[in-house]
Amino acid sequence: MENGNGNGVHKKWGFSANDEIDSASGITIRGVLNSLMNSRNPEDERPTIPLGHGDPSAFPCFRTTQIAEDAIVDSLRSAKFNGYSPTVGILPARRSIADYLSRDLPYKLSPDDVFLTIGCTQAIEIAMMVFARPGANILLPRPGFPYYEACAGFRNLEYRHFDLLPEKGWEVDLEAVEALADENTVGMVIINPGNPCGSVYTYEHLKKIAETAKKLGILVISDEVYGHLTFSSNPFVPMGVFGSIVPVLTLGSISKRWIVPGWRLGWLATSDPNGILKETKVVDSIISCLNISGDPATFIQAAIPQIIEKTTDDFFSKVITILKKSAEIIYAQIKEIDCITCHHKPEGSMFVMVKFNSTLMEDIKDDMEFCFKLAKEESLIILPGTAVGLKNWLRITFAVEPTSLQDGLLRLKAFCQRHAKK
Repeated sequence: MENGNGNGVHKKWGFSANDEIDSASGITIRGVLNSLMNSRNPEDERPTIPLGHGDPSAFPCFRTTQIAEDAIVDSLRSAKFNGYSPTVGILPARRSIADYLSRDLPYKLSPDDVFLTIGCTQAIEIAMMVFARPGANILLPRPGFPYYEACAGFRNLEYRHFDLLPEKGWEVDLEAVEALADENTVGMVIINPGNPCGSVYTYEHLKKIAETAKKLGILVISDEVYGHLTFSSNPFVPMGVFGSIVPVLTLGSISKRWIVPGWRLGWLATSDPNGILKETKVVDSIISCLNISGDPATFIQAAIPQIIEKTTDDFFSKVITILKKSAEIIYAQIKEIDCITCHHKPEGSMFVMVKFNSTLMEDIKDDMEFCFKLAKEESLIILPGTAVGLKNWLRITFAVEPTSLQDGLLRLKAFCQRHAKK
């Protein structure tokens, strides 16, 4: 593109967009959801039902606890936390999170093991940045959370996918992990409880993951942003339990368990009692990354001790009760829709993955077309599986008002019947 100045001299502009950003981001959940919202029929007066995004905060039944709200107000009104925070986060918040995570571990974390981030997304960015070096690769789950691919791709960190097995409760295909890894593999990512699968890994399976990673000489990055949001016979077991077998980077936040994703307070914790991450300078690199990035709001950091220490079990139990009821509703009603199959009943998080059979449809060829027509005809938003790495599957969230979920499933059933082959 040429620049014509007032003297009639033409010169090329010296700037252009960074094409690598577009190629690295690829298909994103936000991008697909925004496109789906834009494809709705403006003449449809029914309320849009959002079953594509894991943000239950819009629904009154999922409102966060007043204890958390009061903690934020107290912190802000104290006027003590209006300045910058330390790179790693303020000490009281890191100490509180260390104690919180240590409740479920066979050893105790210190505040120096915890680094505060702007939500779990920044924790993902830091984790990908730390291990990016020429020739390195990282193993990611499929289906998974595409932000990992975006962050790795933008930093020229090669990523390779291992499959999760729906017939085994979306467990990690450990044989595939071993086949994919080589001398340049730095780590593997797991998401437990599972997004997008609604899975909850057993103690035994997590131990096998740890032993496999140790055998390969790689670490485990464990995304536990949905930690403790479980409602089946499998309890939540943090990967850090196996930190003595293999070094673990634990990623988390208050976003999901406290229903406050917009507060953007997350963490990265080193679950590594053998000190391997310090010996290999990974901890130093985490701090260096934080030195050149932003921090979560200081007044929200300061509210963390009160939020964690004073929130009562009845709040968590209420959330779990709603999620369990909604998971049962969706599992039962999906069975009545011929073109969709649920291979595994959700046990945790806020999502379920279901298989879409396009051969049973008259005029819909794949999951993307299915979701766009569904949005247009029914004002119902569901995420196509392509957005999370699995074509001709669908990710559906059940973290909504049960009545809205029921309405949405009725619309889904009517849509499928209308487009079914006669």
